[in-house]
Amino acid sequence: MLTPKIPEIHKTHPIPQEAFDWYDEYAHGLMDRRTFMKKLSTLVVAGVSMTMLTSALIPNYALAEQVSFNDPDIKAEYLSFPSPEGNGEGRGYLATPVGLTEKAPVVLVIHENRGLNPYIKDVARRLAKAGFIAFAPDILHTLGGYPGNDEEGKQMQSSMDKVKVEKDFIAAALFIKSHPSGNGKLGSVGFCFGGYIVNMLAATVPDKLAASVSFYGTPAAKELRANIKGPLMIQLAELDKRVNATWPEYEQDLKAHNIDYVMHMYPKMNHGFHNDSTARYDAENAELAWKRSIDFFNKHLA
Repeated sequence: MLTPKIPEIHKTHPIPQEAFDWYDEYAHGLMDRRTFMKKLSTLVVAGVSMTMLTSALIPNYALAEQVSFNDPDIKAEYLSFPSPEGNGEGRGYLATPVGLTEKAPVVLVIHENRGLNPYIKDVARRLAKAGFIAFAPDILHTLGGYPGNDEEGKQMQSSMDKVKVEKDFIAAALFIKSHPSGNGKLGSVGFCFGGYIVNMLAATVPDKLAASVSFYGTPAAKELRANIKGPLMIQLAELDKRVNATWPEYEQDLKAHNIDYVMHMYPKMNHGFHNDSTARYDAENAELAWKRSIDFFNKHLA
């Protein structure tokens, strides 16, 4: 496993929290690019240029490879799957351990709101390296797939029918659960939008999931939450005001329905702290959150 290289600006010139907050709003469609850039310009000071700020905030996926696709311990390929109630056909990135001698647990990996970018594919490879069969669908498949940049990917994904998008992920879960090398137990992990999809799946197909890990994702619709059976792991960042505002009510419903869950709050962390391609990344907390996730899957999927 490689040690990720992260942007260096925050080490010599701390980035104001406002920049992270504005980026979160921009990345989630609450602020347009022009407004985002205009606000960032107010933070330019001596020694810190606009280029330095944007390079720290906007993902650089050349940095986000901890497990190479050439790693001899894994095999990576693409698989298509049927989604008749969604967009007709789905496609995803499958990473499997090499030399399996027995059935392995399966984990569905769910991307953010911009398609299957290199960071999410690397997450799938990390899972395969840890002994899991990992499958990461690209919701943009019917539009040509992840376009190679987040801005266009975000626009493409926002143009899609949300109901069909959710049906595609349900179809992907059912498809990969029956993988011939799988042990019949399915887990799911997702980040941001993917964290929401994890929560949605836990509430929509609870009998199909044996463990779910949601990184900074909003909850499923309130009327569905009683369906959740768990076990569910919620990973939240203390500075993520947008997502954290939804947690108290979600937790109240989880408790009311006696759902098996655990929540971890990571102090002083921003939304996206696990993503090692931007300055939001924090190695110590990302590694802790990942270890907790792997331990959780080992406990419930083995």
